[in-house]
Amino acid sequence: MFAFTRRAALAATLSLAVSSPALAQVSEIRVDYATYNPLSLVIKDQKLLEKEFEKDKIAVRWVFSAGSNKALEFLNAGSLDIGSTAGAAALIARINDNPVKAVGIFSRPEWTALVTGKESKITKIEELKGLKIAVTRGTDPHIFLVRALDKAGLTEKDVKLVLLQHADGKTALVRGDVDAWAGLDPLMAQAEVEEGAKLLYRKAEDNTWGVLNTRDDFLAKNPELVKRVLKVYEEARIWARANPDALKKALVAETKLPDAVIQRQLERTDLTNASITPATTETILQAGLALQKAGVVKPETDVKAAVGALIDTRFAVSAK
Repeated sequence: MFAFTRRAALAATLSLAVSSPALAQVSEIRVDYATYNPLSLVIKDQKLLEKEFEKDKIAVRWVFSAGSNKALEFLNAGSLDIGSTAGAAALIARINDNPVKAVGIFSRPEWTALVTGKESKITKIEELKGLKIAVTRGTDPHIFLVRALDKAGLTEKDVKLVLLQHADGKTALVRGDVDAWAGLDPLMAQAEVEEGAKLLYRKAEDNTWGVLNTRDDFLAKNPELVKRVLKVYEEARIWARANPDALKKALVAETKLPDAVIQRQLERTDLTNASITPATTETILQAGLALQKAGVVKPETDVKAAVGALIDTRFAVSAK
């Protein structure tokens, strides 16, 4: 749909190898796309990965991720090579022996909050005690909920968790089947714009970054391939920042959601960062420590060491 004129410059800047013996052994790469990852939709729509690997005769298989939990499940099963998740969700997976490695980022979003229905009289977290909350385990909204409850002196045992995938959680909230929902954009934005849902509790800094993950074994065998995927992501990020209207159009086309909903999502999505930074690492670490304090992570877990095992900054580049 749009041509990139900076491809050669970016390739030189990132010092990426174009071929290697490892690439010759790969016939297909499996990459996810998700509505919470706008850059993945741009890359898929414009066939950027297909163009990148065409000369190598490497096919691209796109796999839809409905949430971080699904992307991590696919990675652990070996049915996905590059998956997009929240940073804290990837950390919990790593702690639970899922051999994922965070190698890049796709955004710094405020994509989750605690959401109540249009007619709800709830005004503070403490009032959720004993009430039903829809949540998707193993995702940033779940982790956000645990931290929010902890700040109010509550735990998961003080509320009634209704375990649903994100889209079903939004539906349950709108129908009044639950009292609150740990939301995720763009579904959260849709609930706000179309259904009058209210954001009961927001804290942008407790939203962990959107990270790109692979598996330990895949990275060890195919570092050049991973670098080239990240190169394409950097191209897409630069394009997205330069073409916000076209980015919105691409998301509208994929999600079938109205402009106003996608605009709300993008207002909460920071695309200025090119790579994992110390701030990324610190956000994930603090989330892990907060979850340990809340009893979700075992007391004997070395959270800092787990973060170190998760994050690989070898592919970091400077934002343009």
